[in-house]
Amino acid sequence: MLSAIALSGCAAGVLGAPPEPNALTQPDAAGQQPISGIVGAGLLMSGLGDDLSRSEKIAALAAEYKALETGMAGEAVTWRDEKSGRAGTVIAAQPYRVGSQDCRPFTHMIEDNGQSRSVRGTACRNQDGSWTLLN
Repeated sequence: MLSAIALSGCAAGVLGAPPEPNALTQPDAAGQQPISGIVGAGLLMSGLGDDLSRSEKIAALAAEYKALETGMAGEAVTWRDEKSGRAGTVIAAQPYRVGSQDCRPFTHMIEDNGQSRSVRGTACRNQDGSWTLLN
């Protein structure tokens, strides 16, 4: 893949190092806990996680980050919500270089009541440790 083509597809979605759960949220005026500090990634940019609860989204995004940052190629990083029974698996492929960035294709699959759905994407690691999703 040519660097210029790959980098021209960078989206605004960035997945940074997931802070501790308390640092992820700031209550809004209604007392809701919005997810902050994590924007995008395959799960949210694709709409795959639209129906997930807040805690499921946090767990799923943390799994995406772990798979991209430290996962071995082909290693499954899983998450599960015991209350809803939903679970997910993130598998990152072998990293490769695009210019000065390390990039990794990945797949995120969600299991919900016997139904599965998945999204595939590629993310590149930024100098600050965050990951930018390529379209």
